[in-house]
Amino acid sequence: MTKNKLHVKKGDTVKVIAGDDKGKTGTVTTVLVDKQKVVVEGLNLVSKHQKPSAKNPQGGINKIEAPIHASNVMLVEAGTNVATRTGKKLNEGGKLQRYSKKSGNLI
Repeated sequence: MTKNKLHVKKGDTVKVIAGDDKGKTGTVTTVLVDKQKVVVEGLNLVSKHQKPSAKNPQGGINKIEAPIHASNVMLVEAGTNVATRTGKKLNEGGKLQRYSKKSGNLI
């Protein structure tokens, strides 16, 4: 798979637009560019069974965050708290920057 940039970055606030957590918002903690997935804090929790070990003698079932496909999340604009599509355009310095397609503001 090609290594393309995604429309979201680590630290962005996103809204889930598809799946079991549809409508919930959270912060992106990890971006997996090669798999086109993102891990969102507190969302898409799955149960992981842990065998007892020296570090965790009790073992048990832990809830961890699983990756969500990047197409199933939408960036939330900081000022308005509205989910928006993003585009890229050159700023005054000639550098590509993301902007909100809904309001036109730079992100």
